[in-house]
Amino acid sequence: MKISEIPEDQRPREKLLNKGSSYLSTEELLAIFLRIGTKNKSAIDLAKDLLHTFGGLRGLYSADINSLFKITGIGKAKISQLLAVIELTKRYLEENIKDRKFIEDSKSIFDYLYLTMRDLDYELFKIIYLNGQNQVLNIEDIFKGTITHSHIYIREIIKGALRNSATSIVCVHNHPSGNSTPSDVDIKITQKIKESCELIGIVFQDHIIIGDNQYFSFRDRELI
Repeated sequence: MKISEIPEDQRPREKLLNKGSSYLSTEELLAIFLRIGTKNKSAIDLAKDLLHTFGGLRGLYSADINSLFKITGIGKAKISQLLAVIELTKRYLEENIKDRKFIEDSKSIFDYLYLTMRDLDYELFKIIYLNGQNQVLNIEDIFKGTITHSHIYIREIIKGALRNSATSIVCVHNHPSGNSTPSDVDIKITQKIKESCELIGIVFQDHIIIGDNQYFSFRDRELI
């Protein structure tokens, strides 16, 4: 059914303006973003195709460009818009933690970084730099590795701490497998980072590993 054939007060855009975004389905919200469909499909139908193909928003947000181009009716313009929105969403989530007055615990870090890291097919190593009041000074991506291993450059971590005038740091990285249990390499690296931080008077607060709907905190487990 074409959107023009839907009663006006039930069309996605009108419903959004009159009732608010929470009243719309995921398909309707995505249809508003897509704006127009194709000759044979409405924007709502196209939105349904996308969500079905990728298994929902999570799959859509982690889809690569080549996969998106395989969807009939999705061209360069829509793909560019979609990728831009996904990146803006990630940056918004990271800004949330940067704007917080202080870091309360490992759960708060997990909550703010989880959505930006859970679906990566490679390991990404982040450092959160904190001042003496536990306020976030900066969050930096230090390096990324393959799906099975990250090359850890402790010197870069220390240089970053000094550059940001940090009093303490928190390391965060993901496990693409979804299992947040630390590997032997993770344990050894954590110890090396702790030792290096102690040498220059930087407090190594925690190392958090993000998995699929789970995380591991070395601090919570009293491993550092």
